Amino acid sequence: MPIYWSATSNVVWKTEVPGNGHASPIVWDDRVFTVTALLDSQDRVLLCLDRKAGRILWQKTVIRSPLEKKHSLNSYASSTPATDGEQVYVAFLDRQEMVVAAYDLEGNQKWLVRPGLFSSMHGFCSSPILFKDKVIVNGDHDGDSYIAALSCKTGRTLWKTPREHHTRSYCVPLIREPDGRTQMILTGDKSVASYDPNSGKLHWIIDGPTEQFVASPVYSAKTGLIYITGGFPDHHILAIKPDGHENVTKTHIAWRTTKGAAYVPSPIIEGEYFLIVSDSGVAHCFEAATGNLLWQERMGEHHASLVSADALVYFLNDEGVTRIVKPGPQFQLVAQNELGEKCFASPAISAGQILIRGDNHLFCIGTE
Repeated sequence: MPIYWSATSNVVWKTEVPGNGHASPIVWDDRVFTVTALLDSQDRVLLCLDRKAGRILWQKTVIRSPLEKKHSLNSYASSTPATDGEQVYVAFLDRQEMVVAAYDLEGNQKWLVRPGLFSSMHGFCSSPILFKDKVIVNGDHDGDSYIAALSCKTGRTLWKTPREHHTRSYCVPLIREPDGRTQMILTGDKSVASYDPNSGKLHWIIDGPTEQFVASPVYSAKTGLIYITGGFPDHHILAIKPDGHENVTKTHIAWRTTKGAAYVPSPIIEGEYFLIVSDSGVAHCFEAATGNLLWQERMGEHHASLVSADALVYFLNDEGVTRIVKPGPQFQLVAQNELGEKCFASPAISAGQILIRGDNHLFCIGTE
């Protein structure tokens, strides 16, 4: 993986992206996909780029809809697409309804459905995820909240599970197999909950520890624990034992801290370490097993999530500065690189290259 770059060095290609958005790029073989919003025409658009050269192969308008009310740090195209190599799945907000659509790799729309209402003063940003033959979307909002699974083939709703507290959150669920069962862990709706993604049935739930969440959970195979961070109005980090049933608030929290918690950026597990950066830009490194704090370091304001490669963790801040850190008992900065463009989207790593979306361009970073 590249460790050193700048706006002019180790840039394989740099492509101007029309419109704006905070959705991350995703990669499949020789294609890169992302979404954007064209503010003048109010179009929400799916883009396909050539992986090798960066040229835009096609762009398709998914919906044309009035621009929704949103938080100043959100965008009108914040939901990262997902692909299974046959279709690309996208999600947007159309007035008061969530819209989910599927396109083939040539840009032909296969289906478009509206799985439920969605209302939030902060706008929309919940990304779809894939599980077997299902597209799963999080509908936590200020109304009758839900999580729903749609058929990849047709868009038909396969199951839809109501959520209790009717509170907006924007977390992307995490699907793993701790405790010998498939679990979909989701923060939001004033809770941390685990569901069976096959059926939508609840495994276990923890009350709180706060109202609203954006960052996704992470899982450590070494410790067997689930880690969550949030949110608003209270900030917490919890390490959770995932072998419970029903309400496990009082029995299954392995460790907890309020120090270093993040609201928007998702944390990461790298080896024995749990790393996180707060929105204000202070990074913390904990022992994943114990919650023992090893170090903290200021990184600049952050909204992109952490990513890792070659046992190094990449911190991309809002100013487009990436600090590459080697996790360990002491803070060890390996490199610091500047692109010269604001960045809110999380980077994508693929085949020895890093794709970084800035305010105006998509950069492919690699060895020249």
